[in-house]
Amino acid sequence: MSEFVGLEVSESVGTIRMDRPPRNTIDVVFASELHQAALEASRRDDVRAVVIWGGERVFSVGGDVELMLNRSEETVRPVISALGDALVTLGAVPKVVIAAINGLCLGGGCEIVLAADFRFASESAVLGQPEIRFGIMPGAGATQRLPRLIGRSAAKDLIYSGRKVKAREALALGLVDKLFRSDQVYAAAVEAAANYAKGPIAAIGAAKAANDAGIGWSPSDGLDLERDLVCQLFGTEDQKEGMGAFLASRSPDFKGR
Repeated sequence: MSEFVGLEVSESVGTIRMDRPPRNTIDVVFASELHQAALEASRRDDVRAVVIWGGERVFSVGGDVELMLNRSEETVRPVISALGDALVTLGAVPKVVIAAINGLCLGGGCEIVLAADFRFASESAVLGQPEIRFGIMPGAGATQRLPRLIGRSAAKDLIYSGRKVKAREALALGLVDKLFRSDQVYAAAVEAAANYAKGPIAAIGAAKAANDAGIGWSPSDGLDLERDLVCQLFGTEDQKEGMGAFLASRSPDFKGR
């Protein structure tokens, strides 16, 4: 049984639910449970898309500063590594992952949403990487994922200043993709995930792998990966169904195989 993070599945959508009141602070146990939930979402055939959700009041404020104050390099490394490893696994889930963000989404919490494919936020959401204000820096992916998402200059501004951004600015920066009322953001994320869940999951997973891996590769290596992955999709049931449905002028019924 998980204590703080679990996976709930309904109609092909898996919700990774973070539940550590009052602010979803992150420690080794929390990060390990997030890691396991992401692995489970990847492996389960009945999960065809994923929503990650921190609740109606807060997404996550990251680490507990009071507990981290007296940590040394040796004692903080397991915490940083646990969250970093969890987010590598979350980012590699071969299905669409949507973060639904209410309230504060800071530090490690913001790094969690950076590992998702899309970010849906409430109009009252506040995001940021405040680590620099504590004399440290982000350590679970923000220095790598944030520049790729919003550009190097904007990412450096957020990381170097540690400032928080409200939902409207986050939308303008490209840090979030859509805004909703607080009472609508989770339902909107589930609805979008359910639509992706109807698609050819193997093809979506391959396209995601090509997009994400290719960012750090040379164009020629990225193109080679793309070519290999698309060739592998031929012979899947979804490829036959998709093309057969097109030729028969009907809607496809993808099975994710």
